[in-house]
Amino acid sequence: MASGNVSIVTEFILVGLTDQPDLQLLLCFLFLVMYLLTVAGNLRLIILIALNSQLHTPMYFFLFNLSFIDLCYSSVFTQKILMNFISKKIMISYKGCMSHLYFFFAFFSISECYVLTSMSYDRYVAICNPLLYNIAMSPKVCFCLMLGSYLLAFSGAMAHTGCMLRLNFCDANTINHYFCDLLPLFELSCTSTYINEVEDVGKKGH
Repeated sequence: MASGNVSIVTEFILVGLTDQPDLQLLLCFLFLVMYLLTVAGNLRLIILIALNSQLHTPMYFFLFNLSFIDLCYSSVFTQKILMNFISKKIMISYKGCMSHLYFFFAFFSISECYVLTSMSYDRYVAICNPLLYNIAMSPKVCFCLMLGSYLLAFSGAMAHTGCMLRLNFCDANTINHYFCDLLPLFELSCTSTYINEVEDVGKKGH
């Protein structure tokens, strides 16, 4: 921590789910199995869609991207929680915490929501306008929908992370969680989180 009138936090301690060794071992095994199944399932789906030309349709294009996002999302999430089970004390730097917040909470979770929205629109067009489906969901439209999803996720993630960077963390540096999430960080902040809370509610409202 930096010296001065106020100690500014430069690293955080992640508490994790439990401190009981036997339970940690069991949870570590369960999470590892679920992660391996998630990776195997998503990779299999990604490879199948990529190699099978019959699956090069709008629905499977969105499903391909959804599987990719889920694979990245799970990897960022699980590697941190597994580290909590293996190590007795998990330290994460301030920059690392902000990066983890950006990739885990913000970018991948927001992009997943927009991809699901695009998939819903695809099904809506297929059901309500089947004769115009090939025109309404052309490859160009699908590409624009995916590009828009990622760009909106990027802007949303930047907004969340930018608002978090304006906060100061003094003295208290123990996050009662297994990753850097918004609410646990709000509780540690020694400055007002009003703007952050308004921004978070605004994003959920959209």
